[in-house]
Amino acid sequence: MILAFSVAPMGGENADGSVSEAVAAAIRVVRDSGLPHRTSSMFTEIEGEWDEVFDVVKRATEAVLPFGSRVSLVMKADIRPGFENELDAKLERLERAVERSGD
Repeated sequence: MILAFSVAPMGGENADGSVSEAVAAAIRVVRDSGLPHRTSSMFTEIEGEWDEVFDVVKRATEAVLPFGSRVSLVMKADIRPGFENELDAKLERLERAVERSGD
């Protein structure tokens, strides 16, 4: 499965609205997991088996808890049994399709 998630604190004390320190704490959990992942400006994608992916998301969420009075968590999953390495393979298929459509 590939799971895209965004986790951020709410009700914190940071006057400028920045959540970068809290998100950094979550990303450290993701990176330490050893699972394939990719982070963009809005989401982190992580790939693995159901239980291991959800364990990482739970621990990343817990890492954000100290930064606010509550936490916002958004998730979207692509569950495709029998497929691996889709984090990169999906993008490669997309790029090939874009190249073909430009002809």
